[in-house]
Amino acid sequence: MAIPFNEKELEVVRVQHDYRGDTPIYSFPVKMREALLATMLDRKPIWQLTGIETRMFMPSIHPDNVARALVIENKPFDALTMGGGKDMFGIQWDYIPVANGSMERPGTELFDDVNEWQDKVVFPDVDSWDWEGSAEMNKDFFNDDQAFQAWFQTGWFERLISFMGFEDAAVALMDEDQQDAVRELLDKVSDTYIDIIDHYVKYFPNVYSFYMHDDWGSQKETFFNPDLVEETIVPAMKKVTDHIHSLGRVAELHSCGQIMRQVPNMIKAGWDTWSGQPMNDSHALYEQYGDKIVLGVAAPEVDVSDPESKQRELAHEFVEKFCNPGKPCVMTFPMAEQMPNAFREEIYVRSRKKYAEI
Repeated sequence: MAIPFNEKELEVVRVQHDYRGDTPIYSFPVKMREALLATMLDRKPIWQLTGIETRMFMPSIHPDNVARALVIENKPFDALTMGGGKDMFGIQWDYIPVANGSMERPGTELFDDVNEWQDKVVFPDVDSWDWEGSAEMNKDFFNDDQAFQAWFQTGWFERLISFMGFEDAAVALMDEDQQDAVRELLDKVSDTYIDIIDHYVKYFPNVYSFYMHDDWGSQKETFFNPDLVEETIVPAMKKVTDHIHSLGRVAELHSCGQIMRQVPNMIKAGWDTWSGQPMNDSHALYEQYGDKIVLGVAAPEVDVSDPESKQRELAHEFVEKFCNPGKPCVMTFPMAEQMPNAFREEIYVRSRKKYAEI
């Protein structure tokens, strides 16, 4: 049953301080995580999501987070002095300050033929990680209204790259003599991801979303034919997304590059949502696939210096075009910019009213 809009919802109950700047949090009619689940899992939005509904959680208990130099939890983390090291499969990563991230150390590849994986890959003992200690240390990290989002920074093709390097990983997908082994290895990797996901849900129950990285493209085009992705990567992904959905959680794919031709594979793999980089025509993708996956749509160019009337007009146009029954979207904004308050308010009010009528 739709929830009628009430003007009292515009009361600001707190201000959230993060990379977006200072974001007003309204007196929403439901918890923000409920709005996220309604949009992503039920395709029945309560308001237009703007990104404030989720918050990143990347605990140091997960070795990949430390190796990749991105930890977000109660305990302070300095990427320069603490980033890098071995990931959960024992691959050595080095933090590169100029790149603000980590890379696999050259020469640490495990094999150049995937058929050797059973003799070379050592899978982590996830139970041995100090989950109880991490839960205790992070007990004050969570609030009760947002959907906390756990990141997996190395997905399937990226994991294959970490095992054997980019060139050999790309060849392995195409090599008929390696394809069966690729499928077997990625299926086993999915079992490990499922094990970690189960631990997250047990020890951090406010984690309602899993954000998993697997870059598939360059600035101009996808790395590989979509048929190869469907045959080798999609089954392993679907195993994980099915499990995430069985837990009532959201499965979000992060994949960089111009990969418009891969969107059908994202749908087949069971992803709830994907927000592509600007080189993807998000408006065209929304028209074609928006009823099958919640896509990130480029928001209009609006600035805090714009007159309030212009901000509200742009918000109105966005709602009319993209807030449609059974076809929700999320909004993509440059991360360094704060959404102007008049625009944010108008987006909220108009989308609330529109969805309340459906």
